Amino acid sequence: MTIKVAFQMDHIGSIDIHGDSSFRLALEAQSRGYELFYYLPTDLYYREGDVIAEGHSLQVSKDSTNYYGLGQKREINLRDLDVVWLRQDPPFDMSYITTTHLLELIMDDTLIVNNPFWVRNFPEKLIVLNFPDIIPATLITRNISEVRKFRDNHGDVIIKPLFGNGGAGIFKIATNDGNLNSLCEMFFQSSREPIIVQEYLPAISEGDKRVILVDGKPVGAINRIPQKGETRSNLHVGGTANPCKLTENDYLICSRIENVLSENGLIFTGIDIIGNKLTEINMTSPTGMVELERFDGVNVAGLIWDSILDKIQPQN
Repeated sequence: MTIKVAFQMDHIGSIDIHGDSSFRLALEAQSRGYELFYYLPTDLYYREGDVIAEGHSLQVSKDSTNYYGLGQKREINLRDLDVVWLRQDPPFDMSYITTTHLLELIMDDTLIVNNPFWVRNFPEKLIVLNFPDIIPATLITRNISEVRKFRDNHGDVIIKPLFGNGGAGIFKIATNDGNLNSLCEMFFQSSREPIIVQEYLPAISEGDKRVILVDGKPVGAINRIPQKGETRSNLHVGGTANPCKLTENDYLICSRIENVLSENGLIFTGIDIIGNKLTEINMTSPTGMVELERFDGVNVAGLIWDSILDKIQPQN
């Protein structure tokens, strides 16, 4: 029986096929003979008991000048599919959250990757709070005086939006930096959300390690080095990916979080480690898979699809 797969993602015409994990997953699925469908989050809706997507049959190619082809736009009942990938990028706003509620309605019939209930309930910068002994000193607040006290206690700090992504809105505030109040005011005026403040980890100069996990088990890592003079190591903002090996401490961190991920349907995740500290568990649309495959030669996409097959085979 042909496996039927849909990708809920941002517009495919805007991606970089040389680093996009969704594209790599689609390529692997196509190579296995799976039937692909693609739609935008805005084209997902609920109608009289059904969860419907309006989108296109999809073909993908490694040809960077012509890397995708779309069929005629049509409706599809997502209950009729085997797998739906929840792969749009944040912002993690109410629009994003609404899609998780709709997809959750069809989970008895269709495997959603990653599990939308836990994607919604385990935001990446909040899930790590369950492991306070292996994360940097952390504060979540909208109180400026609390931020000042935190900086007094910990020295240089990192301030970032609680639901941001891709390195956007991340600031290093040194002990003597007079912009702390203004920065907090800017955050609080632009959003009702609290901010996250963490102690600055000097080890960032040596890189921010992205570890890729499948069903909670590490399959490899890359090290993202920030540009000179830059605090952020995200590839989106100019960080450079380098090959690296997992350390004993990395494996210990992965073992601490394995059950939380595997037992809650978080099949494809990427965690960030700076020095010996876990900073984030990325489950919305993690990246780093393509770079890891390039460095280590491991077929990460294949491992992910093997895991998915194990979960849907009894239903077929």
